[in-house]
Amino acid sequence: MHKPPTGPRPRVVHVTQPVDGGVARVVTDLTRAQLAAGWRVTVACPAGTALAATLGALGADVRPWATTRSPGPSLAGEVRRLARLVAEVRPDLVHAHSAKAGLAGRLAVRGRIPTVFQPHAWSFEAVGGATAALALAWERWAARWTTWTVCVSEAERLRGTRAGIRGLTRVIPNGVDTGRFRPAAAPGSPAAVPPARSVLPGLPGIDPAAPLVVCVGRLCPQKGQDVLVRAWESVRGRVPDARLVLVGDGPDRDRLRALASEPVLFAGAVADPVPWYRAANLVVLPSRWEGMALAPLEAMACGRPVVLSDVDGARESLPPDLAPHCLVPPRDPAALSDAVTALLLDPPLRASLGERGHRHVLSTHDVRHTTRAVAALYREVLGAGPVTSVVPTECREPIHS
Repeated sequence: MHKPPTGPRPRVVHVTQPVDGGVARVVTDLTRAQLAAGWRVTVACPAGTALAATLGALGADVRPWATTRSPGPSLAGEVRRLARLVAEVRPDLVHAHSAKAGLAGRLAVRGRIPTVFQPHAWSFEAVGGATAALALAWERWAARWTTWTVCVSEAERLRGTRAGIRGLTRVIPNGVDTGRFRPAAAPGSPAAVPPARSVLPGLPGIDPAAPLVVCVGRLCPQKGQDVLVRAWESVRGRVPDARLVLVGDGPDRDRLRALASEPVLFAGAVADPVPWYRAANLVVLPSRWEGMALAPLEAMACGRPVVLSDVDGARESLPPDLAPHCLVPPRDPAALSDAVTALLLDPPLRASLGERGHRHVLSTHDVRHTTRAVAALYREVLGAGPVTSVVPTECREPIHS
């Protein structure tokens, strides 16, 4: 049986794959906060990645873990390597992020060490047919080796419960660094309009006054950029000077280029999305599925209005009064086109939505709320008892079993 830590500095191992996008930002934010609190933090992730370099610079103990992004024939070796790594580190707690790390991490540990699993959207939503059935069967089975599951939205928790995944679940909403993601000027002030765009790569010759729509995310089926590209012809028909930029890279890049019937700018992967959010008149994320996406929270933190697919977590990430303007059915180019066009043609409404979204993120989705809630959960797992005094009200959720 695993014994509770006796020292004042417990050790946590974060296991992560993928190493980019929102998962990487969550792992980075948690690592930074836990190191600042005096925890001993080890991260198992593929070597040579930007995430590994970032975490190493923060002072984390980064251990190379060779693994692919998706399950396959290499899984057995990946599990053995991870089991050896965990045995060497001897952590008090393992926190596995996303489907692949959740699969390998729980197979490697098998309940011998307290294990927190954070799906960042359920694996069975990402696939179909027999693969989805296998993914769901695994999640149900692996619940026996999961001390707590952390969901980033109530919708994600309900999705898992209705799918038959049992066990203790805590809802801890995603948060963003509101010191980094913030407007260029006070929301509502004249200087808060999008700044000059000439400094942004890939935007040569665009009229600074042209309405600019930005989509930030990995170019892949989950993020639904193809839905936006299909909607764009209709948007341009009604707002001819509008421009669309896709910020990010991924396996769908060439397909999206071929699909675009109207000019679409591809900015590629960027180290810092903040200038792109600030330059946008509107930020769009037409995802097919999510737990709670970070890009809309980041955009609202920067004072930008958003349009989102009404998937898990999207409604919970918005102030209630923004939903009629900001949510559209998923996979629906016509509805997306109508919502984007309506906001591009209504600057006062965009400004109001941006200001209200900014206030909402400051009050509800500051990353400090998230990291404190995770720390409180760790203390419960490790036997220190509930630490409700450090968890903001909006992050406290009942225990579900």
